[in-house]
Amino acid sequence: MNLWGIFLSALIIGFSGAMMPGPMLGVTIDGSLKRGSVAGPLVVSGHGILELMLVIIMASGLKDFFANPKVAGLIGLVGGGFLMWMGYGMVKSAIRKTVSIQGNAEGRFSAQNLVLAGAAVSITNPYFIMWWATTGMELIRQAYTLGFLGVAFFYVGHILSDLIWYSAVSVGVSRGKKILSDFVYRWIIFALGLFLIGFSLYFMYSGVKMFV
Repeated sequence: MNLWGIFLSALIIGFSGAMMPGPMLGVTIDGSLKRGSVAGPLVVSGHGILELMLVIIMASGLKDFFANPKVAGLIGLVGGGFLMWMGYGMVKSAIRKTVSIQGNAEGRFSAQNLVLAGAAVSITNPYFIMWWATTGMELIRQAYTLGFLGVAFFYVGHILSDLIWYSAVSVGVSRGKKILSDFVYRWIIFALGLFLIGFSLYFMYSGVKMFV
């Protein structure tokens, strides 16, 4: 496989993961309603920094550590707790009507927090680690046959899929916010909170199963 083959395969495989609903989508939608179309790229930047670190670490031969079920299980439990807290906060703010579609600059996510949130909702997902320790590691191995340039092409293709998808989501949501009333907006936040709580339970259940 040549460099462009590595790039295209990473891009297509990346889309298959990016377009699946998950906590990162919830963070992007919530942030887009408050911060505008910049939210998507900010969330992806945090996610991408984390992935770059993982690519470097895994290229150094730490596959077995990340593939350890106990490590993944612990990540699942901790990650589930984080998502539970995050979802609870969204549900509570919606019920108490402490959020408003008018409060763009004063939202719960600042530009800095969106970057951190992008990294946090990724590292706390046990399947994020497991994917990189299995499929991701194999893709890196194939790319490394062409040296560091091959790994670079893989990474750019992979992160580009996230950037394209979440930027599109962010632009679409931010442009639609003008027609949203506070009532509708709070229901969206409420639903997203329940969505994250559901994922938190799933993550913690998965974490327990990995320990067992």
